[in-house]
Amino acid sequence: MTDQTAENAARKAWLAVLARASAEEIEARLAEAPPLPPHSLLRGPEIGLVMVRGRAGGDGAPFNLGEMTVARCSVVLEGGAVGHALRAGRDRRAAELSAVLDAALQDPRLRPALEAAVIAPLAEAQAARRAAEAERAAATRVEFLSMVQIR
Repeated sequence: MTDQTAENAARKAWLAVLARASAEEIEARLAEAPPLPPHSLLRGPEIGLVMVRGRAGGDGAPFNLGEMTVARCSVVLEGGAVGHALRAGRDRRAAELSAVLDAALQDPRLRPALEAAVIAPLAEAQAARRAAEAERAAATRVEFLSMVQIR
């Protein structure tokens, strides 16, 4: 894997974690992190709609499923790093925080501390919520007898 590919994979991972976190969760984690560098807004934070597309059967012709509300923001840090955020919902503050963190995480000097203080704990909390939800869903699972089991 090339350095650029690894960098893109890491960025994709932290953007996914930030997109699923609320502003309150991000702010709580930032309280324990080093201070973020000053930033300027390039765009937003603003709320809009995006068209969600689907495919019948997973491989059929694409069709417009409907619209979804999103918040987006783009920022630039004093050092020149640009960060972007696009997330479901209407949370402008979470979009701005996510964009600032995206820009800050691109700095190799800031990344280790921010990953340890913000990204890793958010990812762990999200994984725990998914596991708890899967456990609740598994409790409702029904197994049917089949002719194969009867033999």
